[in-house]
Amino acid sequence: MALTIDLTGRVVLVTGGSRGIGRGITEAFVSAGATVVTCARSEAEPFSGTTHVQCDVRDPESVQAMVDRIVAKHGRLDVLINNAGGAPSASAAEASPRFHDKIIALNLNAPLLVAQIANRAMQEQGSGGSIVNISSIAANRPAPTIAAYAAAKAGVSNFTQWLAVHMAQEYSPNIRVNAIAPGFFLTEQNRFLMTDAATGDLTPRGRKILDHTPMGRFGAPRDLLGTVLWLMSPASAFVTGIVVPVDGGFSAYSGV
Repeated sequence: MALTIDLTGRVVLVTGGSRGIGRGITEAFVSAGATVVTCARSEAEPFSGTTHVQCDVRDPESVQAMVDRIVAKHGRLDVLINNAGGAPSASAAEASPRFHDKIIALNLNAPLLVAQIANRAMQEQGSGGSIVNISSIAANRPAPTIAAYAAAKAGVSNFTQWLAVHMAQEYSPNIRVNAIAPGFFLTEQNRFLMTDAATGDLTPRGRKILDHTPMGRFGAPRDLLGTVLWLMSPASAFVTGIVVPVDGGFSAYSGV
């Protein structure tokens, strides 16, 4: 189904937007006519229609410099997609405090920091903006190997609602904050958990996931595009403070 949302003139920042789910989101914005900036800790070759900025989203000075650079170059910042994050698997009972600190810093503290700084830029331009945080269904479906990550994503879902209310009541109703909670998506970072690299066959974990996904398949980045574009477009002008699961029915399935 073709998307017909026209975002010509909009300036969008996608953190972690050069690969995986982030890249799919970035490509959707480019196809809709937006000016897109991606960022990551490492350098990356920008693809057509984008600019890439090297930035550590955990560092306040680095994030402020990035947002200042975007506003100086493009005159505004209309949309933030808080996508950067992730975590390796680790035993909840044995992972070190340092490991947990790093996971929380990247997946909870960083998106809150970027949202705060982006909000200031959106306030100053007067026309408002839209912030979309990428949470996860892990926030409500615990797994023993991603305890810190799941807790961080639960925090993202919570601060999305808190920030949406706070922004609308205390600052501007023109700045909306929402979140998307993706299910199990096949990306280069997690494909090995669900499929065998040599044969392409499902792993035991992959089979279990599909058995609990009513739509019977893994997600692909394109499955997020309609929801992301809707949440930051005028079509959702009266929507703020929600968390939308995009998971093929996984979170709704009771297993019976």
